[in-house]
Amino acid sequence: MSAKFLTAKLTDIAELNPPLGKKLPTEELVSFVPMASLSAESASVETTQDRPYAEVAKGFTPFLDGDVLVAKITPCFENGKIAQARLPRSHGFGSTEFHVVRARSGITESRYLHHYLRLEEVRANGQRRMTGSGGQRRVPASFLADLAVPLPPLEEQRRIAAILDQTETLRTQRRTALALLDSLTQSLFLDMFGDPVANPKGFSKQPLSVVAEITTGSTPGRGADGYYGGNIPWVKTTEVTGGEIHDTEEKLTEAGLKAIRGKLHPINSIVVAMYGQGQTRGRCALLCIEASCNQACGVIRPSEEFVPRFMFAQLLLAYERLRALGRGGNQENLNLQLLGSFEVLVPPEVLQQTFATRIASIEALKATHRRALAALDALFASLLQRAFAGQL
Repeated sequence: MSAKFLTAKLTDIAELNPPLGKKLPTEELVSFVPMASLSAESASVETTQDRPYAEVAKGFTPFLDGDVLVAKITPCFENGKIAQARLPRSHGFGSTEFHVVRARSGITESRYLHHYLRLEEVRANGQRRMTGSGGQRRVPASFLADLAVPLPPLEEQRRIAAILDQTETLRTQRRTALALLDSLTQSLFLDMFGDPVANPKGFSKQPLSVVAEITTGSTPGRGADGYYGGNIPWVKTTEVTGGEIHDTEEKLTEAGLKAIRGKLHPINSIVVAMYGQGQTRGRCALLCIEASCNQACGVIRPSEEFVPRFMFAQLLLAYERLRALGRGGNQENLNLQLLGSFEVLVPPEVLQQTFATRIASIEALKATHRRALAALDALFASLLQRAFAGQL
């Protein structure tokens, strides 16, 4: 169907940052939601903590089950941390960096508003309206207050939300399957080689700097013409998510690569996110293409005594230990020296190769799920655009 919807200001159809209202009993349990619990990938609140009201009554943002939470600070807003609060308790509290949007009963559907706020153009406009500087830039409440929202009848809002929810469920199922396959790979690793920290099988251990070449990259100036839009893959930490890299969001020209004195890292190099917000630091990815990268990435090229997929699996398993190496003040980061000091197991090459052979079928299944997920991601983006243009 196709229809042009009337629009309304968000504050005419929803409450923005509503107060708690009446106080709760001090001992009443509420759901606490830190910023890290908002998943940009699944657009959901992944975990909550039970806390007594007395602990969170001051210094936190109140909301109710069903409200939409919008992360207002950079880079959380740009990354898409926007979720409907599905809480085990009726009341929730969380980060002061949340804006809260509460649908007005009988006028708007909360799921409809949630999906609308996730639109790329809405987020892009919000990013342009940010105030502040550096890492303290925020989306002002006035941006949301003045936002023009397409407003079909309530039943149509529910129909649109249901279609988008169904597609989101399919995407979640694919991500879950990929996570289970990753767990299977880790279980196989532990069965063959044991816990790398305890090293019960007594394998040799060496620092990465001894058994691999470790380098990084850089970022060409954004203001210069002719550096971007070429055909040279360029990896950023947002693409280092624990899987394989077959393509990149941005590509450099030959001039761009020359400007940063960069080089192409070979296939089977392992990229480690050295810094980034949230859970980014310590994540790894395996290059399945030749690519350059930015300065937030460390690139590990294993020596000939290592089978790359074995090294990759070992570093994936070491995520928390890699994160713990971070140093710094406001934001803990890794660097090439810290990566080089990290010790890895060095079992006989024949065992590494056996491991790589055994996980080949798992990797093939993962590739199938990734292709299906990419198709679903494209479908969801298309449905999202069509839905609010009255074309769904």
